[in-house]
Amino acid sequence: MDFTKHLADKTIVLGITGSIAAVRTIELAHELIRRGATVQAVMTEPAERIIHPDAIECATGRAVITGWTGRVSWVEYCGGAVKGDCSGGSAGDADLLLIAPCTASTIGKIAHGIPDTLVSIFATTALGAGVPAIVAPAMHESMYNPIVRGNIDILRDQGVTIVGPVIEEGKAKIAPNDDIVRWAERALGGYALSGIRVLITGGATAEPIDPVRIITSRASGRMGASLAYEAFRRGADVTLVHSGQIGFSGIREIYVETAEEMTDAVLDELGGGAGDGYDILISAAAISDYTLDPAADKIRSGSQLTLDLRPTRKLLEAVRDAYPDLAVVGFKLESVGGEALIEHAKAAMNRYGLSMVVANTAENMGGSEGEVWIISKKNEISHVSGTKDVIAGAVFDSVEQVMGMAGEECHECAEQNSVSGC
Repeated sequence: MDFTKHLADKTIVLGITGSIAAVRTIELAHELIRRGATVQAVMTEPAERIIHPDAIECATGRAVITGWTGRVSWVEYCGGAVKGDCSGGSAGDADLLLIAPCTASTIGKIAHGIPDTLVSIFATTALGAGVPAIVAPAMHESMYNPIVRGNIDILRDQGVTIVGPVIEEGKAKIAPNDDIVRWAERALGGYALSGIRVLITGGATAEPIDPVRIITSRASGRMGASLAYEAFRRGADVTLVHSGQIGFSGIREIYVETAEEMTDAVLDELGGGAGDGYDILISAAAISDYTLDPAADKIRSGSQLTLDLRPTRKLLEAVRDAYPDLAVVGFKLESVGGEALIEHAKAAMNRYGLSMVVANTAENMGGSEGEVWIISKKNEISHVSGTKDVIAGAVFDSVEQVMGMAGEECHECAEQNSVSGC
């Protein structure tokens, strides 16, 4: 699998505490490293009784910090200004402190300033120096009580990102590694879209023929999901309208099946519902062009069947009629390539008043990789091929250009909701 290097040149201190979920940290470290990060682990004594430091060292390629020494490693890593800080202060080695898993004991120590373990002193130092921090709690459900939840609220108030936990089987389980990695990518992603609300449609819609059968397309929904994840990484508030399920806490999902349901959901969001105030719509779904009146009962097989199809309402037409000033990015799919594809895409841009259009061919449907041409209103055309994650990154690079948001920021600027860079 091709891993996009979202964490390239970043140093992450991985704090490991004494939960059984510590066994998950080897793969978590691998996931962070695959995305370009350098991982420096620090462990509490109870964590060492669950997983040996040598295993963590093997996973990270770096000796684990397990003891108190005169080197004062918590200051070395988390005691300086964040790298890239506009103030020009000296930088500590760490770009991010990630504590996963984090026990109820460690949560309480951090919340109340008790730095009597290696992980809690790293956290105390990071909070004092403004180093971004993420905590992924893990414990038995009975321990995840109002007192612990209150301590978690204290951490949130101090700017700590809390990921999870997942409540099941009588346990407050650590969040999936993929979710933790995405929150780390967001914390270190530059915040170019901080304060921006993005509405995305993705996947295929389906029109019922009868209670059993449907008319749909080969679209997998991977592109819509990749776009949603990329917008999230860049700091946006993201809503994804689709028929699938990604189940990620950082992205709001609205589930639809038919073309009519998708169009209604998008218009409801834009019209002042829970998602009032969107800045951009990205229409990447493969929406059914035709629908029909479904049979109430299952149609018996074995004989010839004629279906009476009628055109569906065009989502982009409905959106443009209701919201003429909204920035909209469209996707244009054709069975032809080359100049014909580009011309069809430009025609769609003009017809619907799009800020950008992403043109691709039917060969891209359903796969994990693809090839697209991104066309802006200024007639700038860029060609991108690779995984859907790579394509999503290129799409949002262009979105930032179109919306005047290009350029990475430091964390201080992001906290001030600046989107113009430093």
